[in-house]
Amino acid sequence: MAELDVLCIGNAIVDIIARCEDRFLIDNDITKAAMNLIDAERAELLYSRMGPAIEASGGSAGNTAAGIASFGGRSAYFGKVARDQLGTIYEHDITAQGVIFKTEPLDGPPPTARSMIFVTPDGERSMNTYLGACVELGPEDVDADIVAAARVTYFEGYLWDPPRAKEAIRTCARIAHENGREVSMTLSDPFCVDRYRDEFLQLMRSGTVDIVFANEHEAMSLYQTSSLEAAIDAMEADCKLAIITLGERGSIVARKGERVQVCAIDISELVDTTGAGDLYASGFLYGYTNDRSLEDCAKLGSLAAGLVIQQIGPRPHHSLKQQGIDAGLISA
Repeated sequence: MAELDVLCIGNAIVDIIARCEDRFLIDNDITKAAMNLIDAERAELLYSRMGPAIEASGGSAGNTAAGIASFGGRSAYFGKVARDQLGTIYEHDITAQGVIFKTEPLDGPPPTARSMIFVTPDGERSMNTYLGACVELGPEDVDADIVAAARVTYFEGYLWDPPRAKEAIRTCARIAHENGREVSMTLSDPFCVDRYRDEFLQLMRSGTVDIVFANEHEAMSLYQTSSLEAAIDAMEADCKLAIITLGERGSIVARKGERVQVCAIDISELVDTTGAGDLYASGFLYGYTNDRSLEDCAKLGSLAAGLVIQQIGPRPHHSLKQQGIDAGLISA
């Protein structure tokens, strides 16, 4: 098939997003600003207590795939949904955004995954995720032709929770490297890092993963240090390319002695941080797979992240390509 920029692999989750006060999080025992895995019973309970909500296809790597497509890149996605109403919503949304999505849906239980995202007045999001059909993603869902065609295969650290997905990712990494491609991952969440620290480090040090995205908290958690500089030094040593996002302070890119630091863009209002890291990755990887400098890649990432936090929801509401043109980062 024709060359792709990025193949994204992740938990195919329908996001159900609602605003709430901090008191709601306390009353419902929700850990703020983190991803909490929940079972079906708690999912039903929290859904019953939610206020008015927006439903849309989500999931970390799915958001990144949609962002790359919005920039005008060619992206594909592997992720498992069920043959149910939410699965239909997911498939429609992600393909309508220009992403190639051909993973066969699951017949029968469990149902399509959903994440109830509570957004507090400070813009922080607290995710409560029922994985459902996501856990059924396995090696049989790997389309070798798509992997071979993608310049970068990118997966989310959250995929290390469902065990069969690990085998699928290792299969993809093998195919990618056999075809001269690269593999990237995002560490996803400090709690995810705590669960799989040794395995993540092994992926990096073995060369299974070439490019790693992390925010500063995830990077410091990975190396169990309170020093951001020490964490960056360690990441630079352990992988080919390390990208560390710093929120309103921008981002740092490290590659074997080369350091690039880029500022965050100015924003009018912080509305919702959902998808900030995912969209940063979309901008960076779009630039990277189109042979842009590391500085330009980071600027494209900052642009996408800065735009998405000024809206509700993790998918671009307007063309990121046009926004990049307007910002002077993409040629018309």
